[in-house]
Amino acid sequence: MENYDVVVLGAGPAGLEAALASTKNGASTLIVERESKPGGILKQCIHDGFGLIRFGERLTGPEYAEKYIKMVKENNIAITTSTFAIDVKKEDKGFVLHLVNNKKGVYEVKCKALILANGCRERTSRQVFIQGSRPAGIFTAGTAQYFVNIKGYMPCKKCVILGSGDIGLIMARRLTLEGAKVLGVYEAKPNPSGLTRNIVQCLEDYNIPLHLSKTITKIFGEDRVKAVEISSVDEKMNPIEGTEEIIECDGVILSVGLIPENEIAEKLGIKIDRSTKGPYVDQNFMTSLEGVFSCGNALHVNDLVDYVSESGKCAGESAAAYLSHNNNRELNTIVYSKDFLYAVPQQIDTKSKNKQLTMYFRVKDIKENATVEINYHEKTIFKKKYKHLRPPEMERVLLNLDDIKFFQGKSLEIKMQEG
Repeated sequence: MENYDVVVLGAGPAGLEAALASTKNGASTLIVERESKPGGILKQCIHDGFGLIRFGERLTGPEYAEKYIKMVKENNIAITTSTFAIDVKKEDKGFVLHLVNNKKGVYEVKCKALILANGCRERTSRQVFIQGSRPAGIFTAGTAQYFVNIKGYMPCKKCVILGSGDIGLIMARRLTLEGAKVLGVYEAKPNPSGLTRNIVQCLEDYNIPLHLSKTITKIFGEDRVKAVEISSVDEKMNPIEGTEEIIECDGVILSVGLIPENEIAEKLGIKIDRSTKGPYVDQNFMTSLEGVFSCGNALHVNDLVDYVSESGKCAGESAAAYLSHNNNRELNTIVYSKDFLYAVPQQIDTKSKNKQLTMYFRVKDIKENATVEINYHEKTIFKKKYKHLRPPEMERVLLNLDDIKFFQGKSLEIKMQEG
């Protein structure tokens, strides 16, 4: 049986950074990646805009990934690709992972700490309850991106895009540049789900229409998509009768949300946050199960890859620190008002030596001229005015906990005032 201090599941930007951080802090580390090459989703994101925070330069996805792959090689970090974790079990002094690949078959690896950096997956047409048969021509935005950018195939010639998530917006531009006709982007919510810069650069610059409060209610076609039925929706997302419109097309691109990959976390009995679909964690990115850490899009869906890497770095450093001292935690919860969609982390380990808290949050609805306050035991430890707050745009706050006297059972509270 192979033995390591830390095993990292996933070789995307979070997993690669986590492995680098744990290795630099003295932990023997193994990266397990199910794909044939490391880099995660970045390998197919050929547009630029990555790395402005992490590296101070504008990079494409493959360039960003290559920088990390190079650093992993320079630090001689063990990595196994085309390898799946089929089972993970908790033992007294660590974890046993059952792995499988085409070289070793099924084999076991033992570790003292485990980092979940599995990323996320896309919602499919069945997960958003679109009626109709299953003809060819229905793709998630990520699958369409893979076909175009990696395989060099055009998935469709005339399409509609459902959902205004960032990958869908980027694919609207990409398909247009490759000669396809994007008839429109349809969003069920009254506001776009993607970043403002992507709406401008990917839709407005190419005269691609964005239709809000509209969704696909039916897909027509047996062997291949022939048309879709578009309907307006009310404030509860229910289709409005009499608003149906038939649009002929040969492709439907779905950009209807991402779900963190947490089957392994659930198998280990780790507590999952219903809002983020990822584990509950403290400021060290440790989950409810001691010795297991979560980071990147497996924890919550980020809008910038630089923040994905940032969480990986903290998780890797924390995993290495976990090996060297007793981790008798004392957790205080973080609670937020109904104005917020979620906040991460959800807890603070008051006995941790790490007094630096990086908090990420999203609001539930668009807020103008809002003030966000973070309070603990009647003391305001953070206060900032925001001109605009939008659900698609994640906010990041850095807090120093050195001066806070913690009390058992007291919660850190996040609240908001408008105007």
